[in-house]
Amino acid sequence: MRLVFAGTPEVAVPALDALIASDRHEVVAVVTRPDAPAGRGRRLVASPVAERAAEAGIEVLKPAKPRDEDFLARLREIAPDCCPVVAYGALLPKVALDVPAHGWVNLHFSLLPAWRGAAPVQHAVLAGDEVTGASTFLIEEGLDSGPVFGVVTEEVRATDTSGDLLTRLALAGAGLLAATMDGIEDGTLTPVPQPADGITLAPKLEVEDAKVDWTAPALRVDRVVRGCAPAPGAWTVFRGERLKLMTVGLVTDRSDLAPGELAVTKKAVYAGTGSHAVELQWVQPQGKKPMRGADWARGVRIGEGERLGE
Repeated sequence: MRLVFAGTPEVAVPALDALIASDRHEVVAVVTRPDAPAGRGRRLVASPVAERAAEAGIEVLKPAKPRDEDFLARLREIAPDCCPVVAYGALLPKVALDVPAHGWVNLHFSLLPAWRGAAPVQHAVLAGDEVTGASTFLIEEGLDSGPVFGVVTEEVRATDTSGDLLTRLALAGAGLLAATMDGIEDGTLTPVPQPADGITLAPKLEVEDAKVDWTAPALRVDRVVRGCAPAPGAWTVFRGERLKLMTVGLVTDRSDLAPGELAVTKKAVYAGTGSHAVELQWVQPQGKKPMRGADWARGVRIGEGERLGE
């Protein structure tokens, strides 16, 4: 089939690579978000998908909005059979959805109908899911509500950050998306409507969502830290300044600390929660590079009774 691939971030590149490598399909163009400012100089930078497509000699379309008339006219000229999508980052209007004969097929990083929305992997970690996965589905105008072509499952490991889990899902999902394109071309795949039960939503996590509540149990604190890594990044306040929490460790044999209260030993620094303490393994003080929690604690000379979150 003639394919127009839509995607933007690095997580979409494995799927694009899988489709480029396919001997059954031709990626004739890529749709991605416009160049965005990045780095200290705020220089305009092309998306990872745009860069990969350019390397492969594939036409790149960067509409400000996917309802722009120039973009829609070019899409009609290309006349794709199907448009696979991975983390494109913009809502597709019906006028665009109607162009390809086989529609737009999205690779979504959850087992639908669970975790519909922008941050399915983060919410799976936050919720303590033991298993998640990826789904391919036919895009319709609702939020991730279209019928499903196929799924792959993935175990959520006890130490997984959202970044770890998403990396594995991107690779497994790339194969799923390529297989879905094969099945659509063969006529062997029929999308199945999503069940009405089990729907959960996964809205984008904001910075305030990543603030640690030290009165919560240690398990919840750990999930917030892992679920918000690498973005938006879990954080707390110490002496009036923000402290980023990169990794923590569960400590089941210490429950003598009040929520947020700090205790320092020669090799570690601990913080109290609503249950057991957690060890602050890696932190990043405001304006500084990441460092081991114990090194940070020695540098700031924590006093008796000092707490995080105040």
